[in-house]
Amino acid sequence: MSASSQVQPNQRRELILKVLEARQKDVGRGRVRIDTDMMTQIDVSPGDVVEIEGQRKTAAIAWPLAPEDMTGEKDIIRMDGITRKNAGVSIGDKVVVRKANVKTATSIKLAPSNFSITVDPGFVAYVKKKLKEFPFVEGDTVLIPVLGQAIPFTVIQVRPTGVVMITDETSITISDKPIEQSRYPRVTYEDIGGMKNVIQKIRELVELPLRHPELFKRLGIEPPKGILLYGPPGVGKTLLAKAVANETDAYFTSINGPEIMSKFYGESEQRLREIFDDAKKHAPAIIFVDEIDAIAPKRDEVIGEVERRVVAQLLTLMDGLENRGNVIVIAATNRPNAVDPALRRPGRFDREIEIPLPDKQGRLEILQIHTRNMPLSKDVDLEKMADITHGYTGADLAALVREAAMIALRRYLPMIDISQDKVPPEILEQMEVRMEDFTKAHKEIVPSGFREIYIEVPEVKWNDIGGLGDIKEELREVAEYPLKFQEYYETAGVEPPKGILLFGPPGTGKTMLAKAVATESGANFIAVKGPEVLSKWVGESEKAIREIFRKARMYAPAVIFFDEVDAIAPMRGLSSDTGVTERLVNQMLAEMDGIEKLDNVVIIAATNRPDILDPALLRPGRFEKLIYVPPPDKNARYEILKVHTRKVVLNDDVNLEELSEKTDGYTGADLAALVREAAMIAIREGMRGCITKVSELCPSDDRDCRDTKMKECMSGASIKIEMRHFELAMRKVKPSVTQDMAQFYQNWIEKARQQLPRQVIKPSTFT
Repeated sequence: MSASSQVQPNQRRELILKVLEARQKDVGRGRVRIDTDMMTQIDVSPGDVVEIEGQRKTAAIAWPLAPEDMTGEKDIIRMDGITRKNAGVSIGDKVVVRKANVKTATSIKLAPSNFSITVDPGFVAYVKKKLKEFPFVEGDTVLIPVLGQAIPFTVIQVRPTGVVMITDETSITISDKPIEQSRYPRVTYEDIGGMKNVIQKIRELVELPLRHPELFKRLGIEPPKGILLYGPPGVGKTLLAKAVANETDAYFTSINGPEIMSKFYGESEQRLREIFDDAKKHAPAIIFVDEIDAIAPKRDEVIGEVERRVVAQLLTLMDGLENRGNVIVIAATNRPNAVDPALRRPGRFDREIEIPLPDKQGRLEILQIHTRNMPLSKDVDLEKMADITHGYTGADLAALVREAAMIALRRYLPMIDISQDKVPPEILEQMEVRMEDFTKAHKEIVPSGFREIYIEVPEVKWNDIGGLGDIKEELREVAEYPLKFQEYYETAGVEPPKGILLFGPPGTGKTMLAKAVATESGANFIAVKGPEVLSKWVGESEKAIREIFRKARMYAPAVIFFDEVDAIAPMRGLSSDTGVTERLVNQMLAEMDGIEKLDNVVIIAATNRPDILDPALLRPGRFEKLIYVPPPDKNARYEILKVHTRKVVLNDDVNLEELSEKTDGYTGADLAALVREAAMIAIREGMRGCITKVSELCPSDDRDCRDTKMKECMSGASIKIEMRHFELAMRKVKPSVTQDMAQFYQNWIEKARQQLPRQVIKPSTFT
């Protein structure tokens, strides 16, 4: 009688709650989030175990809802994909929640869900430690993190039955053979970061028609039959399809483009028909076509007859005379414009969903997912990593985390004896990944879409450039501040300038400034060397420009730097070639300020011939800031000399201020050459002294003796640069800026001020 009186209240005091996805921090921890008022109704406190009943029963630890959920509806329960699978429910379903009667497990038997493993006493102890304080029931799936990867195990048997928890006294048995062979990897919606809106659309278009077709019948409409997912490689199109397959209990089959192609007449079409027939028999079903551009290219552009027939067969299967029933087709491609247009209409692919590159919040979610089972050091700041990984896809971020782990592993390798079969558990326990590992990995991993146009830009910081204070500030305002303080510009209601033209005599530091922008802004940097764009094939040069801007838009924030821009954008009408440069100018004008918007992309160009540039490029909206990079004045020359003599040992008699006075007309490049030449003279003198000493010590025919003594002498010598070395170097290195050259730029500036809006050129930058 007493037993039944204990059960009755719990049966009466239960909640019916709506299932929502879990927050990233709760995934894999056996937690569910419920409103505190709701918990009070069933006599549950935070940290208590609740029994959850959907199609089957499972258990989890109840925690209060996060503050951001407090304002919404209260009758919700947030649970991760594993708990949903254990309860046999999907997002949006209702579950019954009650306080659990928890027992201590005396024995428990586990088996890996997918593949065989090797079991030893150390592994059993490790599993026991990880599962302590986790509630579960027989038949549940639990995740055990092993070497940074979560391996699913199925609970085959528990004693006693019901909701149990493991303690030190619990006996654990682990089978080394899998209980089931899963056809597709277990991926849930929580394993996909930065796609909240896309997942919502997919669920409306896929889950609703498959689970409640009567809704569409009542409205008298056909449910969507096809969805085309498109976006750059690595953003998670295939991963999303795997998650849909797991989250909807629909029959799932996939078509991998090249696999169905056959050399025999009619066989490719037959394979397609078989896949659709199989899906129709097991309806409701999902057919996933990966890389659909491989089997359904534009028929006008393909030569082979097989491809045309396959496209025609796919068209009839998707929307032909025969009804295909409750079957939804999801296709993925990173080349939507290569797919046959007949497929891209309602009735076939009703909806096309773009999966863009993840934003900052999306990158943070993806990093949290990939570091879920990773032992992270306390100094790891994933928000900072999300901040500096502009343009990274989900696959790139996974590679970044993997590379950081490999760098951390190299740190512990000297402590491990590789000849032994097992790594000592104490070493495994102390392994952790630090922030420095992520920083090093970030230098190694280049965004995948950038690899074909990526160049390694030498690290140049603002303080590596002597003088040019006004110009540095201008460049900061255009390329660095809009990226770091974007909200400030949005509040002001203005867009930062898009383009800057740096012009001035050769050697004044125009390219150096662009390198500093690349380093300091943290934006993705695309360097374009003018002449490289030109091609002998008609249309290829314009295509190269188009591709550069397309990549910059996709991987924004980005900086495009055109070095020697006069090579590809000279004044139209003056060229005597085939018209390629005129077409290039037109392409650049359209890309910089045409119909297609250019967001978060800054264009910097450098030239020493501003007079031959096309005037259309120099108007506001294109290169709206024209900055003259003048030859350095005395103070700037002093700063430049300090920069170039940082690593050089100077004699006490060297006076850099006096030297900066004597080097009027020298550019930054001239001063670098001057320091280099002075150092070479000092080295030459030191070598002569050593040669004299060696000739006294060694016979003239003993080459080995001479080489050995020469190395000894040179290694012991200290090279100091004296003032006389600089004076000798000045006889060889002459200033490259003449009076005529300076006058040429001054005349062009005066002319530009009259022809262009006055505010375009900032007078304070002129000398």
